[in-house]
Amino acid sequence: MRLSILDHGHRRRARVFMALTSATSRVESPDIVKMLLYRPGFLTRPLLDLTAGAMRGPSYWTAGEREYLAMCTARLHRCPFCIDSHTELTRIAGHGEIDPDDPASARPELRAALEFLDLAGRAPDRADTAEATALVAGLPEQALRDALRVTLVWNIVNRLANAFGFVLREGQLHSGTRALHRFGYRFPSFLLAGGPPAARGDVVADLRHAVLEAPAATDPALRAAAAAGDPLPEPWQSYAAAVRGDSYRITGADVDRLTAAGHSEEEVFEVTVAAAVGAALVSYDAGRAALERKPAG
Repeated sequence: MRLSILDHGHRRRARVFMALTSATSRVESPDIVKMLLYRPGFLTRPLLDLTAGAMRGPSYWTAGEREYLAMCTARLHRCPFCIDSHTELTRIAGHGEIDPDDPASARPELRAALEFLDLAGRAPDRADTAEATALVAGLPEQALRDALRVTLVWNIVNRLANAFGFVLREGQLHSGTRALHRFGYRFPSFLLAGGPPAARGDVVADLRHAVLEAPAATDPALRAAAAAGDPLPEPWQSYAAAVRGDSYRITGADVDRLTAAGHSEEEVFEVTVAAAVGAALVSYDAGRAALERKPAG
């Protein structure tokens, strides 16, 4: 972990929970758990609400297919932590219906959805074209909306995992993936309590508000600029651009440069999250807009 606050800055209830689960499993809490239990009111509550529904709620896609979508998204971001995790989860949740190492094993509908999602992710301005529409002709609109929510989650998490330097330690792949599958991407509610309540009525709107608009250590204008790719003073400009576009290139030196410039770890955390969420919302919004113009049938 590149930020010490994500290792040691948790509330007492989170520290106790992680100590107990680590003692029971004899495996250290994974980096993703540490991040999610740090300041849950800023990111975690709306993100987990979105994730639980996207990954294990009612859907056109099976749980295994959604894990496969997550794995493919991780490969796009070159995120080893998430590639390994969702490859294993595809095997666990899929019960052999899909081979994570064989794209041809996915049903044609899933392969078509992946092409559409890839286009929305790599070139959002082309998501609303005849080319994009042709890719998903015949697929139910709800199937594509479900897939967009899956990739929205992992377009955020992959960037954060890369930026914060997540690694899988001994035993974590086995224990962590099985716990995620067993509990359906949900955490005990007492760990997430505190902070302002969600008030937007939609999980994506709640996420936007919590990360980009709600009071925090940084000014909302700074977070909004990091999210949108608007001009920022250095070293924020280069760093936020890397989070949005090439998070796999970020190293500890990039984070050190920010703290050496006088920015606190709290500020680095918030701007990183804002940039990741903003970039993920660009492709999500482009995909949604394309679906709204997609001919029925």
